[in-house]
Amino acid sequence: MTRMDEWVSAACAELDLSPADVDVRVVLDLARDVAHHVLRPGAPVTAYLLGVAVGRGADPATAAARLARLAAGWPAADAADSAAGAAEPEGADSEGTGGTGSPDSGAIAPA
Repeated sequence: MTRMDEWVSAACAELDLSPADVDVRVVLDLARDVAHHVLRPGAPVTAYLLGVAVGRGADPATAAARLARLAAGWPAADAADSAAGAAEPEGADSEGTGGTGSPDSGAIAPA
């Protein structure tokens, strides 16, 4: 069993899901396509959106293929847009707190 298999099994157990229902290759391929054709931070967000769609009854392979086609046809960003989009997600402040006031690391900010 690979580390990925172990992780998927543990995550599925935590969420009361069956590992047999998870096509890891489909999710990884979709994440790769979005990261390469759209922007890197879009990969986990797109994987989440895929999960929402599947949770609402969409066929995983069909939904992933639709999103992969969308990503493949996405207009290329210029270098400035790519750097800005990857550096700071929309809604995040300059300290990386995502506008929540809590550092991403979970550490307590000095007073």
